[in-house]
Amino acid sequence: MQAPEFFTKAVRRPLKAKLIFNPSSGRAGESPQQLVDILSAMQAQNILAEVSMVHPDCQIETLAQGALKAGIKLVVVAGGDGTIDSVAGALIGTEATLGIIPTGTRNNLALNLGIPNKIAEAVALLRNGHRRKVDVGMIQRGHTWRWFLEAATVGLLSDIYPVADNIQHGDLSQIGELVSTFFSANPSKLKLTLDGRKHINSTSHMVLVANMAFIGPHFRISPKVSFKDRRLDVFVFSEMSKLNLVSYVMQALSGPVEREDIRHYRVRQLKIHGTPMMPVLADGVPMGQGDTTVAIRPHALNIMAGTTYVGSSIEEQPLSVEPELVRG
Repeated sequence: MQAPEFFTKAVRRPLKAKLIFNPSSGRAGESPQQLVDILSAMQAQNILAEVSMVHPDCQIETLAQGALKAGIKLVVVAGGDGTIDSVAGALIGTEATLGIIPTGTRNNLALNLGIPNKIAEAVALLRNGHRRKVDVGMIQRGHTWRWFLEAATVGLLSDIYPVADNIQHGDLSQIGELVSTFFSANPSKLKLTLDGRKHINSTSHMVLVANMAFIGPHFRISPKVSFKDRRLDVFVFSEMSKLNLVSYVMQALSGPVEREDIRHYRVRQLKIHGTPMMPVLADGVPMGQGDTTVAIRPHALNIMAGTTYVGSSIEEQPLSVEPELVRG
């Protein structure tokens, strides 16, 4: 005979966790109540949380590393995608698990992973969700490198993203700069090397390398992108005029759009050389200009995710597969 639900919850073993809370994520005025709600929900789930508050001068990665040294196996982030990225970087390649309570502006990672925006439901997933092994991208430009969870961009999108992000956060004064940046941009001649063996020449305004299906302001680039297929999805916007780019963006706001002038490849590694050099961005972080190498580290990060998530129907691929042209 099965025990009543209230009794099962009552005898649930305590779960020790590190909670890294960023009070500046999302709407700052709501953060005190959010923290109260999170701790109450954790108490209801018998999660014993050691709390660290993020402040402007702190090293977020150091907070996560301190939790690992203390033997804590569950590191929970309450914040936006930027805070989550910082913590994730410290957990890659370890046995620790990342938990996410989305309190940011976009909460793209939560959307990709099937994590609800309601605090109580997100906390419940720390107990009842699924521990997923997630692919992680690595990007290198010169001597600079970093991990990324969502996407890396080379070219026009890297130029306009910081301005568009400021506009989304309420700074409408930068709309003029956004328009100016877009219309003054010129394409580059690109040389792409896919998995060290396939070479592609193209003239393009930008290249997008996606690890997750939703990027930016909940923009779904393609339903074929998955964070568990051991591949990165490369989109080359070949020979597209700015008018066609605008047309594509407007169409894509209503859902994914497939076009013959957007080449889609699935690879393990990508090298990009552009003339003139193009700006590089990884999960919203600028990395300068120049030749770029992007690679996948399969199943490198453990995350507590929802029971259903974006790309859950896509099959994992063996690592010996050749670079694949999906469309274009």
